[in-house]
Amino acid sequence: QVQLVESGGGLVQPGGSLRLSCVASGSIFSNYIMGWYRQAPGKQRESVARISRAGSTNYADSVKGRFTISRDNAKDTVYLQMNSLKPEDTAVYYCNTIPAIGNYWGQGTQVTVSS
Repeated sequence: QVQLVESGGGLVQPGGSLRLSCVASGSIFSNYIMGWYRQAPGKQRESVARISRAGSTNYADSVKGRFTISRDNAKDTVYLQMNSLKPEDTAVYYCNTIPAIGNYWGQGTQVTVSS
């Protein structure tokens, strides 16, 4: 059974940083491109970053230069380092495969950027 568990969210002031983690179980990690998604209140879920099995990365324009995705294949973990956070980054953040597999969505982790 596949399970993705996100952690690391919280409340941070504008300009601050957070590091999100996502641990994958169920032997999926090494087989897939992994990504971070987010869903803000009243908006559709969107992809913000992705990383291939070999480590190639791609970012949404809204986070480029501020967010960094990485993965540790030995630990079945994908990370999202978020710097220079803005209020518009406030959302629930999820990890999943690219493309996303519906059954894999976890609970996400809330990120709130506010002064």
